[in-house]
Amino acid sequence: MIDTRSIRDYTIPLWRRILLSRETAIVGLLLIVAVVSAVSVRGFGQPITVTFLLLDVAPILLIALPMTLVMITGEIDLSVGSMVGLSSVVTGALVQAHVPFGVAALAALAVGVIGGAVNGFLVTVVGLPSLAVTIGTLALFRGLAVGTLGTTAVTDFPAEWTALAQAKVSGTTIPYIMVPFLILLAIFAVVLHFTPFGRGIYAIGLSKDAARFSGVHVERAKMLLFVASGLIAAFAGIFYTLRYGSARGDNATGLELQVIAAVVLGGVSVFGGRGQLYGVVAAVLLIGTLSSALRLANVTSDVINIITGVLLVLSVVAASLLSRLQRTLRRPSRVAHPAALTAP
Repeated sequence: MIDTRSIRDYTIPLWRRILLSRETAIVGLLLIVAVVSAVSVRGFGQPITVTFLLLDVAPILLIALPMTLVMITGEIDLSVGSMVGLSSVVTGALVQAHVPFGVAALAALAVGVIGGAVNGFLVTVVGLPSLAVTIGTLALFRGLAVGTLGTTAVTDFPAEWTALAQAKVSGTTIPYIMVPFLILLAIFAVVLHFTPFGRGIYAIGLSKDAARFSGVHVERAKMLLFVASGLIAAFAGIFYTLRYGSARGDNATGLELQVIAAVVLGGVSVFGGRGQLYGVVAAVLLIGTLSSALRLANVTSDVINIITGVLLVLSVVAASLLSRLQRTLRRPSRVAHPAALTAP
């Protein structure tokens, strides 16, 4: 089945497709919130605020990259927050057992790959829905993390590694964690927007049966995406551990909800087949900027959560309004030319 909506989108000018999009609206809203916060919130415009803002949103930025691709295929991975906690615990437990930190980090990454492969196997081979699978593995990974360390915390990490996690690029306010993020962003952007594999991801989200008949390896693509999701969640868990200098079983509890909220806010359809990475990155920065400004204004965390939830609901409503506006602007082009009415 051909998605005629996607085909009709290319009959209108490129500038209109870009400006009248949810992603562009999020980018514009991010700029407005940043400027207003810098002007009206005391201390927001300071360089240290930018540094801590990027450090806070770095795990969400990292995990949002594979999550975007997973959700474009019409699937979801709710286990990423628990994988962050599990990789943190694996790293801490091995360091506590006097294993070199580099080896412990590699072991944590391997755990992420295995966890992602388990999710992918249950979804692609067994045929279970990803929502049910990842809810189960969310509880499984969190249970393993809590069961490994219990209520204790590991805080004895090499000083050079913890310092690196919070260090800034020389002469800037940008933390070093942004370097691997930008590299991963470039990789995911090229894969999603400029390769046959990326076009296959969109095709799977629009119709997996049509994608399969078109030669797309649906199951293999989904398996790779779930493995990538587990791997990068584990990497985010290592950074999370070094950032706060603590490995606990309850690390990053609820992080998966923040990631999914940012991805949906950034324009990725929950039904699959639609989404752009720049919109997701802008949405993560928007939520982080708004939260940081409100905290500096002494707003409580409960109120911040309410405002973020309202923003997410409004973004969904705005997407519907933009879709109607685009259909209205396309309508005249579907009217037949008067000369065509008299043609034999």
